[in-house]
Amino acid sequence: MKVIKRIYYFISLVFMVLLVSKCSSAQELQANIPLEIGEVYYQHWIAGVKGGGSGVNVFINIISNKKNIELDSVYFQGKVAKLEMDNNSLFIGRFKTNANQKNDLIMSSNPKEEYGNKVQLPSEKSPFKITNNQCVISYKEGSKIKYFKIDNMAKKQLQAYPSAPRNKE
Repeated sequence: MKVIKRIYYFISLVFMVLLVSKCSSAQELQANIPLEIGEVYYQHWIAGVKGGGSGVNVFINIISNKKNIELDSVYFQGKVAKLEMDNNSLFIGRFKTNANQKNDLIMSSNPKEEYGNKVQLPSEKSPFKITNNQCVISYKEGSKIKYFKIDNMAKKQLQAYPSAPRNKE
């Protein structure tokens, strides 16, 4: 009976430790952000050639970053993307969409002919519940990763990239 009681206490203790550690690792949104943000918007794009791809880009303009905060990722419309610095004040998150993608999938009874096929990897999902015109930015402050939410993002007009430069007459 004592052995069963000890096992029960041990399992309960392990469960409580796991429960507490899970709560502490949850992403908490910061109320005050340590930098000044300008215009934040998103823009859909599509290539002008078949199979050229399509996607959504999120643009974040930084007015002032006195603490040299390092922006890391953007969570938008259920997906996550790394932020790329375009210049000192503009960061871009790039999300690919399924429209206009090149799908050269080779199906054959000979496995060697299928060698060049690419496996479509599942995209990382966002842990945040946000609307379509909101995003969450992750940033590093010291060694900690923190998060803040941006509401009411502007949606810019579709950017359609042409297949070839226009002829000048």
